[in-house]
Amino acid sequence: MRTLIKNGQINTRKNETTPAEIWIENGKIKAIGEGFSEAEFDEVFDAKGQLITPGLVDVHVHLREPGFTYKETIAAGTKAAARGGFTTVCAMPNLNPVPDTPEKLEQVYDLIKRDAVVKVLQYAPITENLRSEVLVDQEAMIKAGAFAFTNDGVGVQTAGTMYQAMKEAAKNNKALVAHTEDESLLFGGVMHAGDKAKELGLPGILSVTESSQIARDLLLAEATGVHYHVCHVSTKESVRVIRDAKKAGIQVTAEVSPHHLILIDEDIPEDFGFWKMNPPLRGKEDREALIEGLLDGTIDCIATDHAPHGLEEKSKSFLESPFGIVGSETAFQLIYTHFVETNRFTLEQVINWMATKPAEIFQLEAGTLTVGAPADVAIFDIEHSSTIDKKDFLSKGENTPFVGWNVKGETLGTFVDGKLAWHKGE
Repeated sequence: MRTLIKNGQINTRKNETTPAEIWIENGKIKAIGEGFSEAEFDEVFDAKGQLITPGLVDVHVHLREPGFTYKETIAAGTKAAARGGFTTVCAMPNLNPVPDTPEKLEQVYDLIKRDAVVKVLQYAPITENLRSEVLVDQEAMIKAGAFAFTNDGVGVQTAGTMYQAMKEAAKNNKALVAHTEDESLLFGGVMHAGDKAKELGLPGILSVTESSQIARDLLLAEATGVHYHVCHVSTKESVRVIRDAKKAGIQVTAEVSPHHLILIDEDIPEDFGFWKMNPPLRGKEDREALIEGLLDGTIDCIATDHAPHGLEEKSKSFLESPFGIVGSETAFQLIYTHFVETNRFTLEQVINWMATKPAEIFQLEAGTLTVGAPADVAIFDIEHSSTIDKKDFLSKGENTPFVGWNVKGETLGTFVDGKLAWHKGE
């Protein structure tokens, strides 16, 4: 099977692009150039003069299946990912049942094989049923396909449990991925502990709830030699301790989510669940620290933390609704519009943070437009504006405050192993 993506532009350096066509054959990139004869190809996709990038890589999504299919399914979640230009996603294990045995993990992979339209790597939990202190059998889980280990959704509360898990992960050469949240410091908080929380009369979440557990884990990571990856960094203190750890030679990587780069707690207009996420939207200084952390390499990549919920449960107050925001379908658009268009980030940096770097830090065969690489490719319209409309969402969730925002960077098409997984107008 030969496919040609014609009439495109690829990024060369900073914000510069050059005309290019992509020759795909047998699921791989065969050549990148110009002037290929269309008659030699079985399929031709017209990029319409727009941007061709490596397929984006998202190391943090929630697909909700099994257990919570009213929120999302593997089919809907991966279609949403493809619509956002993502070709590889890494799915969190806060499912029901939690995939904490090889048999349960294999069952999840059976669902993925049946329904996914993009590549899905499934995390295994650090401990049985997420909240226990009993470690999973990491070697057995790896044999069953575990991508890495995380208790995302809850922080590992006991240092001894985290230390033992890190020792095992280091021995097995797998990443230990942490949702950092010291529950003894939560005090019932539902949004950032700042002036807006006081204004709305809601209990706040202290910044130290996150940063103190990161500080603990960084010292444990140093002691064990594990690759320690921090989920959805949100505070300036967290950025500071991660920066210091990198300078000390500790093997730490970190991600940040688009909503934390763009929004702050002062943007929250009312007590409404669509604005409730964990970690919460923080203050202006935190947002600036996150941006600076990306720019100086303290934070390695951008990940969505795509977390769909049912409309009814998210349409309540902060005190009643669950944490979470969808992001697969809007991430590239938002980052491109708010940072590349304003000259804060270069296009080259954004592609690195959303495709190349996440693949690199987790040693994935993804995130690059090179001859011989898997033909995982996205095409984005960076010329024309569009409005984020929940009616267009392929995810079952619509819980995001970004609906109605005007953006550039709409996805035109997404190829996975050379096959068209989604295209505009589908």
